[in-house]
Amino acid sequence: MTASFHPDGFPLRFTHPDLPGHPFLLQEESDRWHTPAHRWGSGFAITSRGSGRWNAASGAHEPVPGLTLTIARTTGGNALTETYTWLNTGDSALTLGSLAVSLPIRDVYDDAEDALTRACHAHVWTGGAWSWLLAQPMSGEGPVLGTIVREGALWAYSVESRNIGSGSNVRGHILLHVTDHARNPAAFGGQPEIVLEPGRAYVLRLETGFHDSVEAFLTATRPPVAIDRLVAETGQTLRVGDREITSHEHGELHVELPGGSRTSVLFHTPRRELVERRVARVLADHRPLHLDVPERHAFVPYDNATGLTQPANGWGDWTDGAERLAMPTLLQQARLRGWGDASAIDEALHGWSAFARKWLVEEDGTVRRGSHFPERQPRLYNFPWLAHFFADQFKLYGEAADLDLAARVIERAYTLGAIDHLLLGFPEVILQVAGQLDENDQPGRAAGLRDSLTKHAAHFARLGHALPSHEVNYEQSMVAPLVSLLAADGGHPEALERALRWLRAFGGPQPHVRLRDIGIRHWDGFWFGRDRLYGDVFPHYWSVLTAVALSQVGERESAQAIFRANLVNYTADASATCAFVMPSCVEGLPAHRPDPLANDQDWALTLWLRSTHEE
Repeated sequence: MTASFHPDGFPLRFTHPDLPGHPFLLQEESDRWHTPAHRWGSGFAITSRGSGRWNAASGAHEPVPGLTLTIARTTGGNALTETYTWLNTGDSALTLGSLAVSLPIRDVYDDAEDALTRACHAHVWTGGAWSWLLAQPMSGEGPVLGTIVREGALWAYSVESRNIGSGSNVRGHILLHVTDHARNPAAFGGQPEIVLEPGRAYVLRLETGFHDSVEAFLTATRPPVAIDRLVAETGQTLRVGDREITSHEHGELHVELPGGSRTSVLFHTPRRELVERRVARVLADHRPLHLDVPERHAFVPYDNATGLTQPANGWGDWTDGAERLAMPTLLQQARLRGWGDASAIDEALHGWSAFARKWLVEEDGTVRRGSHFPERQPRLYNFPWLAHFFADQFKLYGEAADLDLAARVIERAYTLGAIDHLLLGFPEVILQVAGQLDENDQPGRAAGLRDSLTKHAAHFARLGHALPSHEVNYEQSMVAPLVSLLAADGGHPEALERALRWLRAFGGPQPHVRLRDIGIRHWDGFWFGRDRLYGDVFPHYWSVLTAVALSQVGERESAQAIFRANLVNYTADASATCAFVMPSCVEGLPAHRPDPLANDQDWALTLWLRSTHEE
């Protein structure tokens, strides 16, 4: 390992001979929002004597009167070892309410090519004494950089530099916390208050180095227990090390581990029961029943805090179209299985179909984002969702006009340039509609759709790393549809294997139900939530796109774990959140909580049901 240091002594980059152009850390000359304030090892303290920051690489500092921080760094044995020692030099006890250390991992999406050659996913695990940060190249290839706690503990992480200025294409600055009790005492199952008597010190020792693989890194972290499964139905048993744990209540459960560590698992209501409860809640809460027909049959966001439906207010991610199709499509999946109140679901689906035909789709198949939302150009993401709705309407009720409309929407999407986009659910609906057309004596039209799919897959196989930017420059919800596209076509095995590596890299190996194998997303709380909070969302419902893709290549067990983990965003009574913002704080604001808005999260259930046709 080669570590490059600033003249002041800060680590600036870590270089491995197999990845000579990969800096692993944010670079001040190219990542312009990254400044000296967040260099490696900078940080802050909030204490009972006051608060302060430090921004020096080594030596002794006094961020707070009577609190001395000494930073020592040594290199050797292919690792950088850092020791942070906070000493109470005062004459009275000192309470440490928050201690934060910056590790500026280069988790950014400048564009796909840069991401796949010079950026990495930061998989963060702050589980107490067993804590670490894994920086994995976004390509999924080569060695990984890991920082492991060797003395002390980390109980939280927070994120800074996430705001409207930095936008959706940067993860932000990651700060690791010995504690964040002063700002968010309940985060991650509870933050400790650390009391230092006069003359006593707290020591945090970190070891940073390269490892040949994720598996080799995990071995180096010295796990105190093995945890194979993190989610089970209520009443079932999970094994954590040599312990068996169970719960008869739906919800996340914090579990203490040997040696001063902690994790979280989930026990969830059986799927059919949860789906039926959720369908009933959607019908009760998510429709603007004060409006006339057919507008009263729309589905809209719902504010759990106020009990009110949420108008669009000119905000594209709160409209009565687009991602809100998660709700009518969930109703369809329940109806296809005979779950829930059939007459209520039938009425709702016929009503929503009439609403959509009036407000969301034009005669030529162009899809609108919402009933009263002006658009400069159609948003192509919305096309597969509406096509799939009408394809399933045809499956349920047999109206030929629904199948025709589904096909027309797909054809219109290609006319508008869908071949250059990785649209969510597009390969799946093309194959479904083509099959339905074949069964209904329209083989020519079916062949046309399949031919478009073949050309689409060939186009993206040729592009390689040069994926075009979508609403975010590079993201898990581009790569998962890429895998689905290539898997559906079947003609480009090398491109498929490459895309699978990219996709798997988005999910980390943390032993926590909200984190393990869950694709990183860090902007949806701002765009879809009520509280407008950027920062990591775990799990975001689009993480199930990874599960869909893995199912399509035969990795059912991994897929099922991701599907089930997403049930943590539902409560026992089937209320829901669109975004659980994971860090203890984002830009200093307390997080690690669910946004109060139930919006588009039901895609997690819809796609799980669509992916398990046999059940």
